[in-house]
Amino acid sequence: MSIRALNQYLPSVDKILSWHKKNYYYYKDIERLCRFYVSPGARVLEVGVGLGYLLGSVQPSLGTGIDLNPQAIAAAQSRFPELDLFIGNGEESLPKGEFDYILLANTASQFTNIQKAFQNLLQATTPETRIILIYHNPAWELILRFATLIGQRMPMPPLNWLNREDLTNLINLAGLDVVATGKRLLIPKRIPLLSGLVNRYIAPLPWLNSLCLTEYLIARPQASPSHPRHHTCSVIIPARNEAGNIESCVTRMPKLGTHTEIIFIEGHSSDNTWSEIQRVQAEYGQAWDIKIAQQTGKGKGDAVRLGFDLASGDVLMILDADLTVQPEDLVQFYDAVASGRCEMANGCRLIYPVSPQAMPWLNRMANRFFAWLLSYLLNTRIKDSLCGTKVISRKNYQRLAANRVYFGDFDPFGDFDLLFGAAKLGLKIQDIPVRYFPRSYGSSNIQHVKEGLVLLKMCLYAAQKIKFA
Repeated sequence: MSIRALNQYLPSVDKILSWHKKNYYYYKDIERLCRFYVSPGARVLEVGVGLGYLLGSVQPSLGTGIDLNPQAIAAAQSRFPELDLFIGNGEESLPKGEFDYILLANTASQFTNIQKAFQNLLQATTPETRIILIYHNPAWELILRFATLIGQRMPMPPLNWLNREDLTNLINLAGLDVVATGKRLLIPKRIPLLSGLVNRYIAPLPWLNSLCLTEYLIARPQASPSHPRHHTCSVIIPARNEAGNIESCVTRMPKLGTHTEIIFIEGHSSDNTWSEIQRVQAEYGQAWDIKIAQQTGKGKGDAVRLGFDLASGDVLMILDADLTVQPEDLVQFYDAVASGRCEMANGCRLIYPVSPQAMPWLNRMANRFFAWLLSYLLNTRIKDSLCGTKVISRKNYQRLAANRVYFGDFDPFGDFDLLFGAAKLGLKIQDIPVRYFPRSYGSSNIQHVKEGLVLLKMCLYAAQKIKFA
């Protein structure tokens, strides 16, 4: 259907307000979804802004919207004078400027040329822009048609009923990558007590979640070819009772980017780890940029955050001092993040063969369980949740740290804080295969049962903040 033909379906402001009031519960849930992902004070563009309620709810520093309906634009401008609103559509033109977020709530279903519209979005993006695309689950088509028939839903023009695979294909063809996907809202109407209970606690559950009305995709511009050698790198090595591995951490370290910084954080060792770190710094300080520090707090999480605070590199890495993940494999992590192909690199030890000495069978089963659980919580597939090697750019870590107040200081390990924070920012998380070996010195600092219970507790906490919020 042409854009001109769509104009006959443009309702009056009074009718839009009436339908908004009738389906207030549904629209409020879309606002909650967007507020979760959109950081307050961001530059936000909404395509299909309507009366401006969604755009206003995310509290942008620069809020820009376009819509085909001149009456809706006039009413929205009166209601939200701080917004910049224009008459138009995403297929032919967009307001000038670059935005941190672009919102399309039930807009793609009305585009006459979806691929062209998606390609057009690129002119308003930066490499960090996130596009939040919300649409109806096609399985609800007959239900929604019936709702229109009985006067419970606004009459609509013929729509594009697209599933996730359709939209992912069109997004990729337009030069965009899908970062995360999700579904929510089993009961779109407010039924006292029942709607809140079902939508908060039942709708997020596996299998039942596939029946939800609202689906969403988060996308980003595809990474353009870049030159990883133009970046600097900081490798943070938390070390507790690892004296025999310290020198190898340096001698086996590959050169990463234009400058590689090694940061040892010693954590209350009972052996001579600290003196060995000092010796290695003195011996190799001419060839390597080595920083050292001792924790005043406790735990790997505290050590990781201290190391990141001391780091000056463009790319930040965590390498466990036990060297079960080899320093030589850090090249793949560096290339993935420095090139922009991913924004959070997660080590995966379950691609190559792993000896029982390195990872006993019970540990592997626990790892698979937590990988499934975290993939479910983050809406992003992760094959290995317990590998300590994780990499993120300094810029994205600073954004994550600024947004840490949402989750709070819940992670004693340090790397799960990165995973949860990256998911909330809509960063592209990708597994990087590593070879995993038994340690050659010392014994593991991990208390498997105790730390497994801590991890389970963390996942339940994250579920409350992400899935069941």
